Order: sequence, then structure tokens, then C-alpha cells
Amino acid sequence: MDHLIELDRKHFLHPTSSIQAQQTKGAKLLVESGEGIYLKDREGKAYIDAMSSLWNVHIGHGREELADVAAAQMKKLAFSSAFSTFTHEPGILLAEKIASIAPADLNAVFFTSGGSESNDTAIKLVRHYWKIQGEPNRRKIVGLKRAYHGVAAASTSATGIPEFWEMAGHMMDDFTHAETSYQSTTKEAVASLREKFEAEGPETVAAFIAEPIQGAGGVLIPPDDYFPEIRQLCDEYGILFIADEVITGFGRTGKMFGLEHSDVVPDVMTFAKGVTSGYMPLGGVVISDSIHEVLKAHSKGTLFHGFTYSGHPTAAAVGLRNIELIEKEGLVENSRLMGAKLLAGFNKIKEDLNIVGEVRAKGLLGAVELVKGPETNDSFAKDQAVAPKVIEELHQRGVICRAVTYESSNIICFAPPLIIKEQQINDLLDKLHDSILSIQKQL
Repeated sequence: MDHLIELDRKHFLHPTSSIQAQQTKGAKLLVESGEGIYLKDREGKAYIDAMSSLWNVHIGHGREELADVAAAQMKKLAFSSAFSTFTHEPGILLAEKIASIAPADLNAVFFTSGGSESNDTAIKLVRHYWKIQGEPNRRKIVGLKRAYHGVAAASTSATGIPEFWEMAGHMMDDFTHAETSYQSTTKEAVASLREKFEAEGPETVAAFIAEPIQGAGGVLIPPDDYFPEIRQLCDEYGILFIADEVITGFGRTGKMFGLEHSDVVPDVMTFAKGVTSGYMPLGGVVISDSIHEVLKAHSKGTLFHGFTYSGHPTAAAVGLRNIELIEKEGLVENSRLMGAKLLAGFNKIKEDLNIVGEVRAKGLLGAVELVKGPETNDSFAKDQAVAPKVIEELHQRGVICRAVTYESSNIICFAPPLIIKEQQINDLLDKLHDSILSIQKQL
């Protein structure tokens, strides 16, 4: 194994990682295999994958059904381009399936390789939509602070977390960010968005983009009335609404798509992650019938946008089978039920430990905030690194999850596979309790 770690240092530049930590400490974990909700390292130690790796392994690890369908498709047609209106059965059937489960009139699908590409595509499509109708000045995209939409050029700019801009400098102009509803009221958050629309000039705004629940920002769940009012505000100004369902789609929140909790339909919806449970790279954009009609009527000649793997037949076959398993095994409902138990456990931990502040969950997407005291919700000093220390305690106990420390917050995020059972939830909660208690005693 030491040989592999040395090769990792020398040759593998890791995404969203500390380059210096990799060189001085080596890889954090060398994963050998996965089964169900667990990952195993080279020594055979099992870890609860409490983040579904990157919010995406919905049906769990080691599912032979997806391996089988991928192998069968590869033997038949591993890859064929979808450019120049070439097509194939897996892509057609997956597009039809996604249209059938997407809200209301979201019926036309453009495929990508993942979430960043999906959000970049959505931004280009809405700008194209306005341009072909004689409004080329409608280019601005309004997002939210603490939002995460990816790391391609436009999706980085739409992201509302400054650390992602600082890595290589801000990527593009014509992006701005309103206040989120986190630690605020719906009235204040909607007023902030209205101010942005007015300040930018609504006639220059192409779209508003938001996650139903802000995942990487700290699993920030908006009030129930937030998105209905946002939808009304976008309609008032004639601004398109893009829903980024990359994390919240395919049952993660106890509904097939996160925005369904608000009974709100966007104009454009992006997806990725759970569509294949991470077994193949795949994402996409779903547009409304009304937008599709405009494109059909006014988009002349070639649409000069597409990725090599847009509509990849093997990925599409895997996605189709994955969605079938989510439906057949009742994983959307299991997410709702187990999510309620996860939240109940969070609340019990909050009662027992005095550094636990707000806790929240919607389906199997949840978070625990760590604060100096729940009465004041005062933040710890950043150099105390409270959340990262809890993450390390969890790691030692065989749990993989994620800390969010933007703007002095200390948030522990959870998104276990949708197949998780009650006893596994209890085991996760016990380990979380003990990990927080251990750090609490050190403060």
C-alpha cells in the first residue's frame, strides 16, 4: 500500500483537496471496495459512507444490477455520438423516463456528463432563449450567496461561495448573488432578490438559479414559503427560474425532486449525481414545453453546444436502470422515513450536548451545526476548527461525512445512501454523538 500512496503523491492531482496535505500526509483513505452503505479500505476496515461519497450513491455501493446493464450495453453499443441528430435507444428512453418523473411540463432533456456541465448548459440555453427572441441583453444570472453550482466557468461564477472564485480568479461577468434565507426570513430574502433584480435591471436578467436545498453551503433548508414567493417574483419580472436539482434529485429529500416540497415548478431543471447513483458520469438539463417551443421556432441552424459524452449510451442505460431500482425498491419513501428518524436522532443529540445548535433534515439530506452555546448560536473561532475535528473523530469511528466551515460556520453534513436501514441510522447517530462529545470535552 505504501507504494500506491507514493504513486498517488507523485502522479494523482486530486480534486477539491489540499495539495500540500497530500504531499506531507499522504492520501486520507485508500478505498478498496464498497457494499451497501459501506466503503472498505485496504485493511478491510468498514466505513459508513454518510455522504453517499459526493451526495450521489443513492442505491448504495456494489449493485451488480448496474454493472450488468453497463456490461450488456458496452457489448452492444458502448458509445455513439449524439451530435448531428444521431441517436440511440438508451438516450431516447432515458430522456422519456426523466420527462415522465420531472414536474409538470418539463419534458425536453439535454444530456451532459455531470452537474457543472449541466448548470453551464442551463445558463447558455437561457441566454440563447432570450437572444433568439430579440433580447440579447438578457444575459445576467442572479444566484444566491452560499450556493454551489459547480466548477466550470459559468457554474463557478453562479456559485455563491467566494473560495471557489479565489482559486483562479472570478471566471465570468454578469453574475450576482442575493441573500439566502439562511439565518434570515423569507420576507428579507425575497426583498434581497427583488433589490438585485431592480439594481441590475430586469430587462438584462436572463434567469435566477437556486438549489432547492443548498448542499455544499451547509444543507441550508429554506422556509416552506420561500420558493412559492420566489416563483411569484420571477414571474412578476419575467425572469426564468433554474432549479439546480443536482444534489436534491432522484429521491434524496423524500420526494423525487427537491422543489416538489414547495409545489413549485421551475422553467429549467438541472440534474446529475443520483441519476446513475454515481456508477457512470451523467447529468442533464430539462426545459419546459414553452421554452422548447421557442427553441423549435426560433433557434436556426446548428445549436453550437454539446459535450463528447452528451447522451452517452452506456451512461444512459445505467441511468435508466438506476431510476427503475429507485422506484421498484421504494427508495424515495425510504428516504422520507429514514430521514425523519435521522432528524429525530439529531434532535436527541442536541438535547444531550451543549455545543449542538440548529439541526435539520429533509429526507436523507441533513446537517448539525456546532456552536459555542445553543442559546446564543455564537460561532467558534475559525482556528478552533471544531467541525473538522468532529469529522476526524467520526473518521476514526468508521464514518465518512463532511464539514462546512464557510463564514465561521461549523456544520456537519449528512447524505447517506437511500437504502439505509433504521439500525444503520442508529449506529450512525451513536457515532456522531460520541464524536461530538469527545470534542466538546476538549473545548
